[in-house]
Amino acid sequence: MTTATATDFAKRLDQTAEDTEALLAKLLSDTLLPDEIARPKRLMEAMRYSTLGGGKRLRPFLVVESSAVFGVPREAALLAGAALECIHCYSLIHDDLPAMDNSDLRRGRPTLHKKTDDATAILAGDGLLTLAFDIITRDELHNDPTVRLLLTRALARASGIGGMVGGQMLDLAGEGRFGDREPVDVARLQQMKTGALLRYGCIAGAILGQSTPAQYQALDDYGRALGEAFQIADDLLDVEGDAAALGKQTGQDAALGKTTFVTQLGIDGAKQRVRDLLAKADSALSIFGAKGDVLRAAARFVADRKS
Repeated sequence: MTTATATDFAKRLDQTAEDTEALLAKLLSDTLLPDEIARPKRLMEAMRYSTLGGGKRLRPFLVVESSAVFGVPREAALLAGAALECIHCYSLIHDDLPAMDNSDLRRGRPTLHKKTDDATAILAGDGLLTLAFDIITRDELHNDPTVRLLLTRALARASGIGGMVGGQMLDLAGEGRFGDREPVDVARLQQMKTGALLRYGCIAGAILGQSTPAQYQALDDYGRALGEAFQIADDLLDVEGDAAALGKQTGQDAALGKTTFVTQLGIDGAKQRVRDLLAKADSALSIFGAKGDVLRAAARFVADRKS
């Protein structure tokens, strides 16, 4: 990545994070929507605590930049990105619970169940999950209801049984939570648990932009490579990273006895796999020419991140 490209990427990432934060603050205000009876104060405060106030907003960024390839209005892409971010934030709330990963720290702050209580955290996660599907079906997202339907179905599958939720179940089974420790296919598990939402961030732009099949496949391939690279980088950070920079505890995978890319490939092997995935992601974007440069920079950012 050249200095100019890196600078442009950083500015665009920061701007999307800022715009997403503002949009989420509006969506999570106390203002009632039609057919809503009340927005309980404790619930809304909990949802805002876990959703606002930081984060790279990589998933919304992928939606915005994959949409930009097709000239999709930024406002529509941001709305789809906000829906995706609600899913991501809900998943973090539930993952942090004592029944799951039992984490005390997230983004440098107490996790929601530590800040409040388990019941409030569960309901805040439920609220964000359902809000995501409210957002993704809104008329202002796209004037074609078929496009909104495709976006909604893809989000449900990325976040559901065959995606993120199913991946979490496989992860727990691999820890031996339900009896004997089950063999783990790390690539499949992480493609579901972590990769599915990142991949959705890429194909959402293709759906919004009503792409050709070849363009959709290119972003699908890119998203799959990016998702795996992200997870390997995350596994490496859990071993080599600094807890203060990460804003969460390190060494948790080892403490829980999890099988990861690092335990399977070793540190050097994992780093080589990331390099291979970057090449794959770059190749997938060739169909877009220079229009894919920001997405190429995103892949490099994912591989090199320190937090």
